[in-house]
Amino acid sequence: MSIKINREKCRNCRKCVEVCPGNLIKEQNGAACLKYPKNCWGCASCVKVCPFGAVDFYLGADIGGRGSTMNVTRRGDILCWNIHKYNGEQVTVEVNSKNSNTY
Repeated sequence: MSIKINREKCRNCRKCVEVCPGNLIKEQNGAACLKYPKNCWGCASCVKVCPFGAVDFYLGADIGGRGSTMNVTRRGDILCWNIHKYNGEQVTVEVNSKNSNTY
């Protein structure tokens, strides 16, 4: 599993750089950059913290994604998990962040 950073959406807020536990994301020419995607641990911390939906997480075949990608955007307290399926279909799952870790 890995991520891809969309440099056009990136606003260089550096949140992904700060949250990456592997210290793999760097700033390069005014945008975030992942030089070695194969070293990505797949923790998705950068995907969740990006306020611009600029980080796409690959949903591999091992978890049923068959090459789909996902990014996260926020509308107030609502997290929008935007899934872009391999066949072009797009699905958004909305989660209230205030209740997302309630058991």
